[in-house]
Amino acid sequence: MDEFNGSPGSLVADVDCTAEGQSLCEKHEVKGYPTIKYGDPGDLKDYSGGRDFNALKKFAEENLGPTCGPANLELCSEEVKKKIEGYMAMSGDRLEGKIRNAIRIVEEEVPIMKKVSAHMKKTKSDL
Repeated sequence: MDEFNGSPGSLVADVDCTAEGQSLCEKHEVKGYPTIKYGDPGDLKDYSGGRDFNALKKFAEENLGPTCGPANLELCSEEVKKKIEGYMAMSGDRLEGKIRNAIRIVEEEVPIMKKVSAHMKKTKSDL
């Protein structure tokens, strides 16, 4: 992958999950080999396309590149930009607390809300 060597916006790397890279592979839930992941380092996604250089290069050209986020605020809508700036102004601990609360809502509250919503629809249709 010499074509991407020294690129400031691209990283192509390989990790040996049986040696020094084992903890990294566990963190990103690599279960089989070879596995290809792509995207934001904090939110890697599984790649399932072609494995030859041309297929990988085509996928990268069509799907990868800068996206809205703290490093690229100019790519964000004004609404999202304001949210990101608000989160960036928080302490790390406060932001982690907000993340934990949001996860709790999604994991605990949303399933309950869905059950109530389904019950309300069923009850309404029974009338």
